[in-house]
Amino acid sequence: MKGLYSIGIYIASCIIKVAALFNSKLKQGVDGRKASFLKLENAIQRNDKTFWFHCASLGEYEQGLPVFETLKAKHPDYKVVLSFFSPSGYEVRKNTEIADVVVYLPLDTSANAKHFLDLVHPNYTLFVKYDIWPHFLHELKKRQLKAVLISAVFRKDQAFFKWYGSYLKSALFGFEHIFTQDENSKVLLESLNYNSVSVSGDTRFDRVSNQLKVENVVDFIEAFKDDKRCIVFGSSWPDDDKLYLDFINNHHHSDLKFVLAPHDIKSSYIASLKTQLKAKTICYSKLNDSTNLKDYKVFILDTIGYLSKVYSYADIAYVGGGAGTTGLHNILEPAVFGIPILIGKNYDKFPEAKALIGLGGVTSIATSEAFTSTLNALITDEMLRKNQGRITKSYIESHKGAVLHIMEYLNN
Repeated sequence: MKGLYSIGIYIASCIIKVAALFNSKLKQGVDGRKASFLKLENAIQRNDKTFWFHCASLGEYEQGLPVFETLKAKHPDYKVVLSFFSPSGYEVRKNTEIADVVVYLPLDTSANAKHFLDLVHPNYTLFVKYDIWPHFLHELKKRQLKAVLISAVFRKDQAFFKWYGSYLKSALFGFEHIFTQDENSKVLLESLNYNSVSVSGDTRFDRVSNQLKVENVVDFIEAFKDDKRCIVFGSSWPDDDKLYLDFINNHHHSDLKFVLAPHDIKSSYIASLKTQLKAKTICYSKLNDSTNLKDYKVFILDTIGYLSKVYSYADIAYVGGGAGTTGLHNILEPAVFGIPILIGKNYDKFPEAKALIGLGGVTSIATSEAFTSTLNALITDEMLRKNQGRITKSYIESHKGAVLHIMEYLNN
């Protein structure tokens, strides 16, 4: 199985390099990986004590950040190596203050794993959620280096639990401990005779709760909202646009403002979105000192880094990704502010969405007509809004504590 896996990685590498000629995102990853070893050589010395934090992408980084920050604060003399697999994580967080050096993870070959660990020589390694690379993990275990997996989620349809997944399954034993988000994941691991596992919960609850401890003022959104009710559409995709555009263009509520924060902020997409809007619209990229934001009905947030704060201005939030197949984005970010949340119909792989729908704090929408009727009900019924908001906020409060659980283990 190891040989087949290695061949598969080699074939995938060749395919990615060819595809990168025609895809800018893939090209970023290919070019970035070429520089990883040199960056490490320049940043890490042989006598440095180091932490290695690895995340697949931006979502996993946000999930792991509360633990990263706690470890960094407790061990300020350690250097931090942060690696990403995806450009969407690396490009956004390549200058994060949490790390001394940020790199793309080299492709998972035996030679790359050995070279990487020679350079990094981590005293402790943390992987987040599910990005499990066998050659790296086998090499960590061979060198008797400590590694843990945090906020892990497993499903029985994954390769680890299939007859053909023996090499992937063996990689799990490179972790000295795995912290899962739920009991079902723990049971699945124990079915593989992996028993160094505990249920800590999801660190994202701690992460979003920390948002309440920081300053959330966004001056231009405050000026735009102008004390009116505001609906924020976060991380939306074209399939999400189909649900809400009709409402924005045809609603009869004079005191509403709309903030659109698309996942794709390329100028061509933003221009297309703007042409579909009948209401007076302003983009962040077009702001200047003479802009009178009170005059606008729709604000397009065609930049990154503000959304978690902007949710604090929302009376109602729609979180994108669930209308299509791209994957539902983080509904916990608006939930922490105690507001009703709407999502698309595809949420089965997101336990927090299923739980909050069951509790009544989140509503799943399948059609434009359903979106309009649901939103009209929330806008006109203040008690309904407050009740759903209390549910979402309470859900966050009741699920905090994963970071404390993990740190108790790491401190021993």
